[in-house]
Amino acid sequence: MAKSRTSPKTTTRNPSPPPFLFHYLLPVVSPLTTLLFSPKTHRFRLPKPSSSSPPILLLCFLFSLNFLGISILNLIPTHSAIIPCSHSAASTPSLSPISPKTSSSGFIDDPRLLSDTVMVPLPAHGALGANLSSAEKEFWEQPNGEGFRPCLDFGLGYRKSSAKIVTERRRFLLVVASGGLNQQRNQIVDAVVIARVLEAVLVVPVLQVNLIWGDESEFSDIFDVAHFKRTLQADVRVVSNLPSTHLMSRQTIMNKIPHDVTPQWIHARFYNQLNRDGLLVLKGLDSKLSKNLPPDLQKLRCKVAFHALRFAAPIQALGNQLAKRMWIEGPYIALHLRLEKDVWVRTGCLTGLGPAYDDIITKVRESQPEYLTGRLNMTYNQRRLAGLCPLNALEIARLLKGLGAPRSARIYSAGGEAFGESRALQPLVAEFPNLVTKEMLAKEGELSPYMNKPSALAAIDYLVSLSSDVFVPSHGGNMGRAMQGHRAYVGHRKFIKPNKRAMMPLFEDTSISDDEFGSIMRELHKSQGKPEPRGYMRNRDVISHPVPECMCKHKTGIF
Repeated sequence: MAKSRTSPKTTTRNPSPPPFLFHYLLPVVSPLTTLLFSPKTHRFRLPKPSSSSPPILLLCFLFSLNFLGISILNLIPTHSAIIPCSHSAASTPSLSPISPKTSSSGFIDDPRLLSDTVMVPLPAHGALGANLSSAEKEFWEQPNGEGFRPCLDFGLGYRKSSAKIVTERRRFLLVVASGGLNQQRNQIVDAVVIARVLEAVLVVPVLQVNLIWGDESEFSDIFDVAHFKRTLQADVRVVSNLPSTHLMSRQTIMNKIPHDVTPQWIHARFYNQLNRDGLLVLKGLDSKLSKNLPPDLQKLRCKVAFHALRFAAPIQALGNQLAKRMWIEGPYIALHLRLEKDVWVRTGCLTGLGPAYDDIITKVRESQPEYLTGRLNMTYNQRRLAGLCPLNALEIARLLKGLGAPRSARIYSAGGEAFGESRALQPLVAEFPNLVTKEMLAKEGELSPYMNKPSALAAIDYLVSLSSDVFVPSHGGNMGRAMQGHRAYVGHRKFIKPNKRAMMPLFEDTSISDDEFGSIMRELHKSQGKPEPRGYMRNRDVISHPVPECMCKHKTGIF
């Protein structure tokens, strides 16, 4: 018995503080440590009881810390009642590799700010140089962002339901994304939203082999999978693979989803089915989900597009390096030139390179009519005057001159290889000789790993274009819309969407002088890049128009 009383394993001498005490103290300690310590490098830990410290000292320490926390918090002004766009910690993703933790209140404990996860460009240069004309200064000036900043303030109901959704283990959603890089990005965004609506686990999406370019890249080849999971861990559970228990389960594959479907339609159509089978596979998801969603789901779309879909580390590093090589020499323009062969085939337009080139496109189009997306009942001239054709190199050159771009302007040409190669670009190079491509910027061997991976090359174009001072797409499309929204989200960087319908008649009018043409071009595009509320137009996605669902004017935005 004596030996038992002197055993070092006894716990009767130093009892832990009562559970009810921690219940009241920890809510005070948690916000205090959030204010005093950086969540990136510090984790607050209460001291463990030791055999040498009496319990009364520990209790005194805790009560003192409690009093100190209340005192400091009272000295810090808060305005949460009048700032609806503040970003609450409960709705932000953690960047640490740990799993999300559920607090006693039912929220996800997640103190990290989303500003750590967004892809941001290099700083804009502005109008540099004392010898610039007024038109040149206007061209390089950045638009007025009117105080709009990102603010993803998810609602109370959304955050409460997260505690259940992110712990789901039985029902899985697998999405097959098709098309080019930015088309796939759109489908991945919608896949996350649908997984949230169905309260399902999202399997990392499968990238379908691209039939036009033969790209066999997987999700992990293009995007940072670990970052994707961490950023969304407070919204949906994401896994890399199906568990073995579901590999042989009954699979429901849906590839005929109507256009403009609502979350209610998705839930009514698939929820019970997913409960029964445990696995749902969706294909052909492109542009099928409604553009008008509840506010929290719109914010989730922005969170996926601008925060979660970061490119894989090698692509990110090379893209940023090429952007720095452009940026270090001053302001530059990024042009997304849609001069590839498949673009001319799909749009039903002529190349402007002469009959020999146009005959090649016509023969391909006739042999593969399924690729034609232009309106079949319109002639080429009707399509062109309606603004449905890409601007060729000559038209882009005239537009840039009219907008005030100086001849010395450095231009990054994003996009695939132009049909007609150097001949297709010659009119643009003649007016703006400082035109470069990623192949010209990269050092020997840097692009070698991606020569047969168009999606990776498109991702590099995306990164260099994002840091440009001015971005101009020659034709509408997923890249242009993605760049429009991303540039708005990170500070309304200048984005010029050519008003082709208004421009085309002016291109044909030889009586207009260059000065008059330039004045008209600047007037047509003077509001480009400024905040443009999405409104409720069905063809406007929050990814291209993040105001007002994902951006607000208050000073407590994400960054």
